Amino acid sequence: MSSRRWLLADQLGPHFLDDPAQPVLLVEARELFRRRPMHRQKAHLILSALRHRAAELGERAILVRAGTFREALAQVDGPVEVCHPGSRAGLAFARSVPGLTILPPRGFLTSRDGFAEWADAPRRGPLRIGDFYDWARRRHGVLEGPPGRVPRRPHPCERGDGLVAPAPPPIVEDVIDAEVRDELDRWEQEGVRFLGRDAPRRYPATHAEADARLRHFVRHRLPDFGRYQEVMSGGDPLLAHSVLSSSFNLGLLDPAEAIGAAEEAWRAGNASLSAVEPFIRGLLGWREFLWQLYWYFGPGFQGANWLAATEPLPDWFATLDADAVQARCLADVLAGVRDRAWAHHAQRLLVLGNYALQRGWRPAELAAWFRDCFVDGTDWVMNAAVIGMSQYADLGRVDTRPYAVDGRYVDELSDYCTGCRYQPDTALGELACPYTAGFGAFLHRNRDRLDTDPRLAAELAERDDPQMRQAVLAQEDKRGSSPP
Repeated sequence: MSSRRWLLADQLGPHFLDDPAQPVLLVEARELFRRRPMHRQKAHLILSALRHRAAELGERAILVRAGTFREALAQVDGPVEVCHPGSRAGLAFARSVPGLTILPPRGFLTSRDGFAEWADAPRRGPLRIGDFYDWARRRHGVLEGPPGRVPRRPHPCERGDGLVAPAPPPIVEDVIDAEVRDELDRWEQEGVRFLGRDAPRRYPATHAEADARLRHFVRHRLPDFGRYQEVMSGGDPLLAHSVLSSSFNLGLLDPAEAIGAAEEAWRAGNASLSAVEPFIRGLLGWREFLWQLYWYFGPGFQGANWLAATEPLPDWFATLDADAVQARCLADVLAGVRDRAWAHHAQRLLVLGNYALQRGWRPAELAAWFRDCFVDGTDWVMNAAVIGMSQYADLGRVDTRPYAVDGRYVDELSDYCTGCRYQPDTALGELACPYTAGFGAFLHRNRDRLDTDPRLAAELAERDDPQMRQAVLAQEDKRGSSPP
């Protein structure tokens, strides 16, 4: 008897199936939505994607709705197999199910054994994304030839002004989405709590929708991606971004195909290397690197807290109360999470993560918030990206420096400071920018831990005035957990 392939909610694309006739199992486990609050739009997308995949597969698939995965599997006759789950908890559960065959991971170009071979090789210093990306690019034959150099900072005049691109293909809700919305409404009436605001579905729930978005991005936005990847604009949350992270994390898109499409645009002369390489680096470099580190370092990474950050997330942040915030950048990005369950990577690092880092919020708590509030949130992404890269809680195992910057840096990369009540070059007083003041307080509180970082040591030296130091610390202590 042929094994039935169990497709998890992050394995919904065609590359997770081999045999066009193989029977399929899909499971809705309601405990996942009741266990902890998640963004309403994220819950909708997961259920919509599962049900759309079941509809696509027709009689080949059975969709089981149960309280738990174990209850669902008890209703299935015959042998079942599953591709390697995307979380340690999921893998532990799969191993506990008698007779369940676990296949190797899919949706990534580098195998776990391949990464371990690279990671365990003799080297000077810790594992670094740049080294891994160069190795992975050579290993997989991507962008062969001399890579281009992409400037890390756009010029101030490149803050989004003049970027014109047609809107991506619209998402058209159907009867499945209507059923999902009705069900989530009923769950809320029964006491299940969600975060954020409901809205018409914005993100692909099928491979066809995701593929159309990818092709549109490659044609219309990829040529500007390198130039605008770190730019932030209150008037345009999309800019040159693909907004396909949820499609990759649901397994709707195969990263290898997306990398190939971007590479083909470069070879055809439709996009420069400086535009294409940052996009490919995000998939072949960062995405693969974060996935591999999640498994390579194991569960100990989740508890990392090298900077001894002990403050809990304040309620206004945890509940996405953007209306309580007066700082324009933070209010805009937090509202984006509330209304869209998404923000691009510069907004996540330099606005959300930076604010939390400056104020010593608990890294594991912040990672869980990102996981639950973002439509693309997963444990394997957020553990390394938030705890390591953003909060520097891992002592530089993911990145070489903490993403702490002041308001002047935010001003360089955005149009947020225009019209804001705070001044980015001011650290004290009523007009003091929360990021500029917070950056100074962060440096002073952690000076013994950060004095080995050349950039931050120079920043500390500039602020080595005892009176100023005391004034900034007193001001930030008075602010406490209040919204800025």
